[in-house]
Amino acid sequence: MKFSIERGVLLKAVSQAQSVVERRNTIPILANVLIEAEGDNVQFRATDLDIEVVDRAPAQVERAGATTVAATTLHEIVRKLPDGALVTLTADSAAGRLTVEAGRSNFSLATLPKEDFPVMASSEYQSNFSAPAPVLRRLFDKSKFAISTEETRYYLNGVYMHVAESDGQKVLRCVATDGHRLARIDADLPQGAEDMPGVIVPRKTVGELRKLLDDDDMQIAVSVSETKVRFATPDITLTSKVIDGTFPDYARVIPLHNTRRLEVDAREFAAAVDRVATVSSERSRAVKMQMENDRLVLSVNAPDSGAAEEELAVAYSDEPLEIGFNAKYLLEIASQVDRENAVFLFNSAGDPTLMREGNDDSAIYVVMPMRV
Repeated sequence: MKFSIERGVLLKAVSQAQSVVERRNTIPILANVLIEAEGDNVQFRATDLDIEVVDRAPAQVERAGATTVAATTLHEIVRKLPDGALVTLTADSAAGRLTVEAGRSNFSLATLPKEDFPVMASSEYQSNFSAPAPVLRRLFDKSKFAISTEETRYYLNGVYMHVAESDGQKVLRCVATDGHRLARIDADLPQGAEDMPGVIVPRKTVGELRKLLDDDDMQIAVSVSETKVRFATPDITLTSKVIDGTFPDYARVIPLHNTRRLEVDAREFAAAVDRVATVSSERSRAVKMQMENDRLVLSVNAPDSGAAEEELAVAYSDEPLEIGFNAKYLLEIASQVDRENAVFLFNSAGDPTLMREGNDDSAIYVVMPMRV
């Protein structure tokens, strides 16, 4: 195998592949990227047995062939090569070596046979549809902060993507929760997605998927089965197993009858929470919100480190209320708001609070209060 490729193109392909590779693994081949050169393009394939990413890039192929080489090492080499360099990769299967040449630089890397590389079995997908990159980006970006990191509740370690009903219309919905906060984001249902089975997309896959969704003009082909999900652009295909578990009935924890309404400038609110939380003890990070007559007072009282208070002008005309929250949760939720105003709906100091962007119900968040 021998081919030449522009350094920038190679770096983009290899960086996508190497981020899937697990740093610590007991199977040596899983640290490698499978490079396949044929026709006028090269495929870079990497897997950790749960996720597989295939990146295609144009190249001048002199001799078709395939080999596998350490993904992280190759990425580091390419990253350090000068911008605009033409990189030539030559595999010598008899010697078990891959030569990487660019200008006056020359590297010789150990390879493993391509036959040992595990390729994810292709699955029959029940549902195939396409969606614009910005739509998918919004669904996953706004929900992923609420993914649980508790391994024991593995069924919460991802984003639940499914078809749901909202105001009599079917929507594509993403939900994530860790038991303390919840995010529920809706988008118009793409054509062909009506029969999609609900799947829990794992946290690592959500992180990798983000790299496919940067181009606003891109249409992403989505394929879903009971066990796998695949996202594809013309250049990159990301296939992942889904979490084998049942996502809880999240609708039960979304409060429907919270009547006390607070409207606040989202950016001002986030900045104020951040400021007062500076003095809070790391363990509890509790921020108290006191509301009455269009005033909101945010305060923190940490006996060992100090106290802080800040007042904001808000729209609030209900009975006075005092309620406490984890500062980190408040900040994460406030940072999701794209519009100017965040609307909080409260019931009492002990009940879950609902937050949305203005009057838009397509993105709603629930956060549990804490005692202060």
